[in-house]
Order: sequence, then C-alpha cells, then structure tokens
Amino acid sequence: MRVSFCLKLLLLWLPWSSCKKEGGFLPIKIDGITQENYPKVDGSTSTDPLNRLIASKLLGYNYKWERAEFMNGLWYLNTDLPHEFVTDRLKSSQTHNSIINLIDKKADIILSARKISPDEKVYADNTGVGLIEMPIALDAFVFVTHLDNPVKSLTTQQVQDIYTGKVKNWKEVGGSDEVIKPYTRNQNSGSQELMESLVMKGLSMADIEVDYEPELPSMSLVFTRLRSDVNALGYTVYYYKEQIVRDNVVKSLAIDGIFPDKQSIKNKTYPYVAEVYATIRSDLDRNTMAYKLFELLQSDAGKSSILESGYIPN
Repeated sequence: MRVSFCLKLLLLWLPWSSCKKEGGFLPIKIDGITQENYPKVDGSTSTDPLNRLIASKLLGYNYKWERAEFMNGLWYLNTDLPHEFVTDRLKSSQTHNSIINLIDKKADIILSARKISPDEKVYADNTGVGLIEMPIALDAFVFVTHLDNPVKSLTTQQVQDIYTGKVKNWKEVGGSDEVIKPYTRNQNSGSQELMESLVMKGLSMADIEVDYEPELPSMSLVFTRLRSDVNALGYTVYYYKEQIVRDNVVKSLAIDGIFPDKQSIKNKTYPYVAEVYATIRSDLDRNTMAYKLFELLQSDAGKSSILESGYIPN
C-alpha cells in the first residue's frame, strides 16, 4: 500500500505542517460505525492503548495517557468511552487468550504482539477456522534489568547461555560477582513465544536451576521483580516498557551492541524486532465493521493513529 507524503513525514518524526489535524495526527473514519455495531476487539496487554485510541477517535470521545496508582504506577490510555462499552467491546485478554477468543468467535478482530503459535494453529485447524494475519506495527523484544546492574549489553549467545543454565553469574558477562536470577513468562504468553522464536530458537530453558519460581504469569510482575532485585533479568516488549511502564528503575540492555530504541527498531538493526498483528477470521464478511476496521489499520490514517499510540507503523 502506497504511503502518502504526509504519513512519511509522520513516520520520520518531522514537523507535520499540512498533516496537522487533531493535534498533529490524521483523523480516522468508518462510515456508519456506532457503539452498537462496533466490533468486539481483543488483544494483548500491550495493544490495549491502541485499541482504546482507535475506538475513541472513531466514536468521538476524548482520551489521554494517565498514570494509575492502583496499577502499580502503570500508564494507561484513559478514555471517556462508556464503561459498559469498554468492558463489552474492548477486551485485553492477553495474547494467547485473545487468539483463542477470535477462533471461538468471541472476538471479531484482535491486535497481538505476535503471530499465531503452532499449537494455536492446530486448535484453529481442528475448529475449522482460518485466520488472516496482517502486520500493522513494529515492536521489539527487549531484555531488562535493574538500573544499578552494571551490565549494559549482552550478546545473543550470552542470553542463550543464561537461559539454558550455562552462565549463572553476572561476572561471566561483565557484571558483578552475583548470581543471575533469570525470569521467564508463562507458556503461550506473547513475550514467551517471542523469547522462544526470536532468541532461543529450539534451545530448552528447562535446565535453569534456581531456588525461586522463575515463571511469572503477568508482565507487571516482571517489573515488580526487577525493581526490587539488582540481580534479576527479565524480558518484555519495547512498547510495554516505554509506554505502559515508563520506569526509571528498570533499564533495557543492548543486544549484540545495538540498543533498542525507535530508530534501531524502525531500521531493523536491533536484533529482535517483532511485528504487531491485526488478525481476523478468513470467513469474515467484508461488509462488517470488523473487516472495515481491519482495512482502516492498513490505511494512511490508520498508520497515523498507530504512530499516535506510540507504536512504529509497519
């Protein structure tokens, strides 16, 4: 799809001049869309702000980023959308559950931080459901540790050695003489699937010998552990850390000498760039609002909203 001149300016973070609408971003529209016929949208934790932003713009409601003390200081996109509408039409069931909900027809479209996994594909095939996955944005898989940890960079080999149990002390990778405490995520979570596909590539993490429970059931718990333990190591996606956590206690590590930031993600020099997907069922009627939303996310105006949310449009 050809990208307009205005959007190219947005993507390069240049002054927006003639593109400046709605505070600097292009307006979006789907003819005939209302709260009553809005599609049921689900997705991963990190895509929730984008889902809320798109709905707010399409339906004409105000929205802004706010820090929530009741969520351990996490940031979220607060919106004037009615509470009943949000709970019914804008789910955030996490990556695996949202994919299952799409297959089971409990959701019409999902935004997720990864593609469907092999076992999810088996479930879809057994259910007789085909899926269409469209990359709409760029994200990255990042390793994070406490700010006071002296290590600033790891190689892919070092990461693999840590998570296969070969390397157990920070001094082996240029840090202090302290035991590394590597944390993992639960199977089928978005970040765990990215860890296995982008980093481990068939290597088993089952050999890690630790005296604590390394598997964490939520992304927020990863940051809870890292904030309180200078020797902890975890992983997340760039968007979640930079837009939702915004933590000055936890830092990202460079990988193979490349630090994850918007430029290294956009030009794909960072080793673990990941795509964000909009996914629908292949039998979805082209006249439905869900399919029109799927098309909108691939348009210039949709890409402008993706940029506004903090993502890097694909």
